[in-house]
Amino acid sequence: MENRTARMTILIDPLKKQIFEDICAQQDLTSSQVIRKLMRQYILEHAGSRTLPEWLAGAAARVEKV
Repeated sequence: MENRTARMTILIDPLKKQIFEDICAQQDLTSSQVIRKLMRQYILEHAGSRTLPEWLAGAAARVEKV
């Protein structure tokens, strides 16, 4: 299970942030949910030979089966 206690601060253009949040809301998602999904995808695509936690490696296996 993911541990959601770490915080990351990023600086982005205010208009880009508003557009992103509007699109997330249209899909009934929070911006944090979407960013976490994008990060998981990025990690899976670029992890190389790194050992990944089971909860993350297991998610990759489920996606590949679909």
